[in-house]
Amino acid sequence: MTADNPSPPIAEQVAAGYRFEGPALELGGLMLDADELVDVPVRIPLAMLNRHGLVAGATGTGKTRTLQLLVEQLSAQGVPVFAADIKGDLSGLAQPGQGGEKLTARAASLGQQWTATGFPVEFYAIGGVGSGLPLRVTMSAFGPTLLSKVLGLNDTQESSLGLVFHYADQAGLPLLDLADLRAVLGHLLGDEGKAELKALGGLSAATAGVILRELIGLEDQGGDVFFGEPEFESGDLLQLAPDGRGLISLVELPQLQDRPAVFSTFLMWLLADLFHDLPEVGDVDKPKLVFFFDEAHLLFADASKAFLDQVAQTVRLIRSKGVGVFFVTQSPTDVPDAVLAQLGSRVQHQLRAHTPNDAKALKATVATYPTSGYADLGQVITGLGIGEAVVTVMDERGAPTPVAWTRLRAPESRMDPCDPDVLTAAVAASPRAAKYQTPIDRESAREMLAQRLEQGAAKQEEEQAPAPSPDAERHIPVPKPPKPPKPSTKKPAEQDGVVEQVVKSAAFKDFMRTAAREIARGMFKTGRR
Repeated sequence: MTADNPSPPIAEQVAAGYRFEGPALELGGLMLDADELVDVPVRIPLAMLNRHGLVAGATGTGKTRTLQLLVEQLSAQGVPVFAADIKGDLSGLAQPGQGGEKLTARAASLGQQWTATGFPVEFYAIGGVGSGLPLRVTMSAFGPTLLSKVLGLNDTQESSLGLVFHYADQAGLPLLDLADLRAVLGHLLGDEGKAELKALGGLSAATAGVILRELIGLEDQGGDVFFGEPEFESGDLLQLAPDGRGLISLVELPQLQDRPAVFSTFLMWLLADLFHDLPEVGDVDKPKLVFFFDEAHLLFADASKAFLDQVAQTVRLIRSKGVGVFFVTQSPTDVPDAVLAQLGSRVQHQLRAHTPNDAKALKATVATYPTSGYADLGQVITGLGIGEAVVTVMDERGAPTPVAWTRLRAPESRMDPCDPDVLTAAVAASPRAAKYQTPIDRESAREMLAQRLEQGAAKQEEEQAPAPSPDAERHIPVPKPPKPPKPSTKKPAEQDGVVEQVVKSAAFKDFMRTAAREIARGMFKTGRR
């Protein structure tokens, strides 16, 4: 702009940049400074939410409330939501909020017609560790790449673990839980499996031993509860409530500090599974699902380059399946550049710059924003109050909107954990309770290998048993010849019906689902090759 044609004030820039024709989520109102709020709404177009997003900020700055605000409005717009409930606060979505003077004043300042509202919530717990419906995944579907991230294996060990999975596939040994994988490794390291271990050229006994020890450590931490059947079907996340609102699926993570890699990697498996199962839909008027990935730094910590590349690829491609992904973390620098570059919406709460590393992170954060009308955006970010954020989103053309200092709206649901009785009743009344509540323990690698050992021992006893005496042979009764089978009286049409019966059987459906998993070990080698 020239001196004769100066830049318009921030209020005019923001008003023009956030004026959308289609439906949008209402975030809040524009603040000119710490005290002055103007009547300019800041919003996110609903159709742009599958361009992904980031909610970042230091502890205690309001990230959880922002997440709650977004989830409420998505549900109200008929969009299903999945979110990890790290601290249990989001469970309050199931109950109406509790008003107060501060909340009423905040809503009035933003022109928000605040109404206490509860939302339809489905509660889950990974492996049943918690109050919700158990979320489980088979070891085979989880795959070696994600499991290596959980176990903290190096590249060589990860490659060796892939050989173990390949061996189990070829040998027809289903890997359903942690005990199955341990049994296969134990077999390969034992006398019975030495020849087979040698045939797996890239797998040494020493490396197999390291992997086995890590698996035992994971089991000691309770990690074995995550693996097994019935396996969760990611399509169950795409549900609507009877009143047309989107179902909010919350997974509680009660012991996050003990197994952070397990939790975050399980969520990544869920996202990859959605990618494989959902059809291509291209650009849609509203997302089919929005996935909130809380404590995102746990996913990326100590991850290999190959793993990060696969995360970036999944995030980039899942947009075409109609799924939006929001990462929630303390600092944007927690998210790799390849992923951060794909996040179209940014809600940045206060960052603190008390140390040199903090100052460096703040500078890097400011550098990722489009040019703003603020003289010092870094100073704005460090001066944000609780419930305030710096926002930029993608407009309906796909271009970034002006950076806006925003006072955020108040959630309408309860802003602390819901009553335990409400949670228990919701779980018991869930139409998916019968499907997931009871674990299944069918024959798999562990039982099959145990049978092999028993058969081998029985055969060895037979070979070592003394031969029968000639007198004993004389008294061996001669069995009667079997009767010939009766000819079939079924008509051809009835015989043809056998095929139909097989197709409709539970075993055939299970086989087809397994075959789909075989095809689906793509992005993260989830499912079998």
